[in-house]
Amino acid sequence: MTSSETVVFYHSPNTRSSGTRILLEELGAPHELRVVNMKAGEQRKAAFLAVNPMGKVPAIMHRGALVTEQGAIFLYLGDLFPQAGLTPALDDPRRGPYLRWLVYYGSSFEPAVVDRALKRDPAPLAMCPYGDYDTMLKTVTDQLAKGPYLLGDRMTVADVLWGTALAWTTTFKIVPELPVIMDYVKRLSARPSVGKVKALDNALAAEHDAAVKAAS
Repeated sequence: MTSSETVVFYHSPNTRSSGTRILLEELGAPHELRVVNMKAGEQRKAAFLAVNPMGKVPAIMHRGALVTEQGAIFLYLGDLFPQAGLTPALDDPRRGPYLRWLVYYGSSFEPAVVDRALKRDPAPLAMCPYGDYDTMLKTVTDQLAKGPYLLGDRMTVADVLWGTALAWTTTFKIVPELPVIMDYVKRLSARPSVGKVKALDNALAAEHDAAVKAAS
């Protein structure tokens, strides 16, 4: 990949974009890191709002094209680096289920856990994107029970997304620490990429704290 094709990655430590940073490590993807100090409010300043008007990370730029939304970013990067072996090909029978679980995360799981975290009732069943929380979660745990990964014996990009998501949602007690979930989280968290990104993010977060303190 030439320098003009390098993935530009907008990231803030210990946020949802940490999952994208783990994915870039897993894929061996060359990228240019552009850090957003959320503790200093940089996500609400004009420079970053020009990238993502919602002030959210992750975001990537590649070949002049902007990609936001975790599901889209994971799909894009997985297909961009097929040599990593983490993306089912178009003619692979697992491709449909792979797409399903990448999209299920943003369309069903996140809305459900946000409602649960805020202790608010879901929308009426006919309007709710996830139906009800218990059914949403049982759909996930039933799939995990087939293990060891979402699509069977081989890890995919989808597992990077779900491994990080279930790690933080169980840590904050939004998702119950069921054995099938915790076994899965333990399996994904043991990967070298996760330890590496955790250390990098902790160092970056300390730099951000220091910068905010110095400016105050």
